[in-house]
Amino acid sequence: MGSACIKVTKYFLFLFNLLFFILGAVILGFGVWILADRRSFIYVLQTSSSSVTMGAYVFIGVGAVTMLMGFLGCIGAVNEVRCLLGLYFAFLLLILIAQVAAGVLFYFNMNKVKEEMGSVVIGVIKNYKDGQEDSLQEGWDYVQAQAKCCGWVSFYNWTENLELMNHTTITYPCSCEKNGEDDIRLMRKGFCKVLDSNSTSYNNPEDWPVYQEGCMEKVQSWLQDNLGIILGVCVGVAVIELLGMVLSLCLCRHIHSEDYSKVPKY
Repeated sequence: MGSACIKVTKYFLFLFNLLFFILGAVILGFGVWILADRRSFIYVLQTSSSSVTMGAYVFIGVGAVTMLMGFLGCIGAVNEVRCLLGLYFAFLLLILIAQVAAGVLFYFNMNKVKEEMGSVVIGVIKNYKDGQEDSLQEGWDYVQAQAKCCGWVSFYNWTENLELMNHTTITYPCSCEKNGEDDIRLMRKGFCKVLDSNSTSYNNPEDWPVYQEGCMEKVQSWLQDNLGIILGVCVGVAVIELLGMVLSLCLCRHIHSEDYSKVPKY
């Protein structure tokens, strides 16, 4: 009965580690995506705070360690090697501590991230250049088009852009343009003109055909919603890690002798 129970524990731990290997690859890929993305809101968020970039490197590090841990756990479980199971337990404990530390750090820096992001967005709006190929500008255009909003606090933030306000006809940010619910098209960039404008002397923002609501509340709501999802996933992963630690200890306790001939040689 005892040997059968240990056998079940061993192969259950193997499947568990295979899942961890795949999970590690996903986490690593997510971190690489944050660093590589240059055409969405993630880039704006990354530019607004060094904490986001640091978080991406944490994801890459945790993902790589998780993959290594899964590999060691699989070999240790199948071949019943106590030293590998011990390393597996140590890696799990380190990852668990890193997760808790990263979660606490991100939670207490959330308000700082929001403030820094607002400053960066206002800077992007002020220095926005029509026709300029810039990843940060494209990222903010994407946010405005997808969230159906304009500016940070309101569309009046765009009146701080001198190039835009120097136009003598009605000219507005293209990504802010109001579209119908069924209007599906490619995102527009730069500044657009109202061809049938009756204005003769200045660019009146009251005549812009744009969304008047700012993006601040929508962006912060998006952050809050996704933070809840991330925290939920982290809690779930932490529970699984604790289960893995218990299983590895149980299996390690029942391995009485070390046989290194079972370790595969390459």
